[in-house]
Amino acid sequence: MATFRHGDEVPVRRTSSRAHWAAVVAGVALLGTLSACGTDNGAGGTPQKLPGTARPASGDTTPDGSSGTGTASAGESRTSAPVSGSASATASTGSGTATTRCHTSELRATVGANDPGAGQENFPVVLTNTSHRTCTLRGYPGAAFVDASGKQLGPDPKRSPGSPGTVALAPGQSAWAGLTFSNPEISGAHTATPASLVVTPPDERDPLKATWKGGKVPVSGNSSSVSLTVVRAGTGA
Repeated sequence: MATFRHGDEVPVRRTSSRAHWAAVVAGVALLGTLSACGTDNGAGGTPQKLPGTARPASGDTTPDGSSGTGTASAGESRTSAPVSGSASATASTGSGTATTRCHTSELRATVGANDPGAGQENFPVVLTNTSHRTCTLRGYPGAAFVDASGKQLGPDPKRSPGSPGTVALAPGQSAWAGLTFSNPEISGAHTATPASLVVTPPDERDPLKATWKGGKVPVSGNSSSVSLTVVRAGTGA
């Protein structure tokens, strides 16, 4: 197994959104086995539970939430994932940069189009940097379906196993996390139709609200679990 020392650069590979979703579905399949080992806590630490939202914290313990970013390793060029327009975002891990985490007030949350497959419904939850500075996201966002009155529908999403990486967002750039659940018509789960998805950026306390246009979601009964991945660069489109 390759090892990395402090200051080493971590190569990042460009993958298609279809490959991303394949990884998401595979992670969901592993969730039942791995969650017993604590893998659904992602980057470590004990996430905080907020009323009306899923666990928002990625486990970041630095004073301002800055996790830092690295550069491409020797012989590797830095790559970026595609986002809307000409902007791109880079995903990397490491430390030693002056950028700090993105705060709720600097972000906009939206839910992208469904990319169904293998009985799964797959939605990208997109966080876009609306500020005038470069900031970073790392780990899991929080999420919860709510009705028009703000009442939460169903349990909090589970965390799909994954290795968090720091995503640096210049103004206008985006990162996304995969929201996945079994098609209720196949699973037989009880359903509800949310008005919105409440989204809490990683390590933040204040939530954002995104209009939900994805139809019915599972809220109880068989196969009602909803899973959420770590954030990655791009829009998931």
